[in-house]
Amino acid sequence: MLARLDAIDWKILAELQADGRMTNVELASRVGISAPPCLRRVRALEEAGFIRGYRALLNEKLLGYEVAVFAMVHLSSQAEHDLGEFEAFVRSEPLVRECWMLSGEIDFILKCVAPDLKTFQAFVERLTAAPHVRNVKTSLTLRNSKDAAMVPMELREE
Repeated sequence: MLARLDAIDWKILAELQADGRMTNVELASRVGISAPPCLRRVRALEEAGFIRGYRALLNEKLLGYEVAVFAMVHLSSQAEHDLGEFEAFVRSEPLVRECWMLSGEIDFILKCVAPDLKTFQAFVERLTAAPHVRNVKTSLTLRNSKDAAMVPMELREE
């Protein structure tokens, strides 16, 4: 799949990742092609799944979400049906921003945000009662030292 990407495609991906709001004309200028083929390439990258979508990155603290917590969840069963039930629960919870299934002792790690500790505690009560949850350990974050939501394009070999 990567073999289908040429140098222009990689430039387009890097530019859009840095600024997804730029116009097609600006993007075309930055990558060194005219606007019509640039637009065709962007659409092809979207259709092929290289570009999953566009969104604004919001400041959760300014919007009242003061608490960020990681929850480590150990399930009582790893049967596919049971994993699916737990994952369905997690998808229904708006405070859960990310959910990763892990190998090792912990089955899932959840990144959660909440406006306050009381709201997060109410979520933990629902989480511990969720399908197939054996136990939950939480770690309240103190500060974020790095928040790189982007793919590390600088590591790509030419």
